[in-house]
Amino acid sequence: MAQSLQIASQYLPLITAKAAADPLSCSALRMAQEGDVTIVYAPFDHIALNAKLVVVGITPGMTQAANALHAAISSHGQSVEQRLKAAKQTASFSGGAIRSNLIAMLDGIGVARHFGISSSTELFRPGSEDVHFTSALRYPVFVKGQNYNGTPDMIRTPVLRNMIETHLAEEARALPDALWLPLGPKAEQAVLHLAGLGQLRRDRILTGLPHPSGANAERVAVFLGRKAPALASRQTNAPVLIEAFKRLSMQIQALKPAKGEMV
Repeated sequence: MAQSLQIASQYLPLITAKAAADPLSCSALRMAQEGDVTIVYAPFDHIALNAKLVVVGITPGMTQAANALHAAISSHGQSVEQRLKAAKQTASFSGGAIRSNLIAMLDGIGVARHFGISSSTELFRPGSEDVHFTSALRYPVFVKGQNYNGTPDMIRTPVLRNMIETHLAEEARALPDALWLPLGPKAEQAVLHLAGLGQLRRDRILTGLPHPSGANAERVAVFLGRKAPALASRQTNAPVLIEAFKRLSMQIQALKPAKGEMV
């Protein structure tokens, strides 16, 4: 299905260097305001329509928003679709510990084997759109001028729930057969909300992976069996990680390939 470009077409002409430098101060890019919650536009609209894997964060932060806005300025003169793709690729995470940890965990639970490839590294090859990066709240959300961290609750806050049921739901309709990987409990909440509404299949959602950030290295190591649970710190909650690894491995093994997938 083709995605709607209506919002992007409305806001792209309003992006200026001043707005990119301080998105929160630009009233033209302000999409909504509800109490302490402010939603601003940044070009995160692009959907990789052939993606096999969807990685879901909470919401773009200020740095990501600024990077996407600057990329949109740099691509001025190109088509709306080209500008959105360039902005999304610029602002999505790349390299470093996050990607290497993510690949290791995906391989560990059998995702590469499910797709008939030697390693999940192949999904992230340059120029590939096998992975779609998105957020529970597609456009940047700020609370009292700070990056949104999950408070207030996104399901209980009408303006945020509407974002999930509108923008993330659009992506769910576009990619119903992809594997959906929410990063962390807040992103899981949003994706499972859509599953509860019948907009995603529960068996395509991978919940319980520890966040792949470098700061989470110990939990990743326990999840992958690289560190013995007895040697892990108490806050790591090793039993939960071990259970999640077993459950996800069984979930992937039980999956029937979606159209176009190999085993």
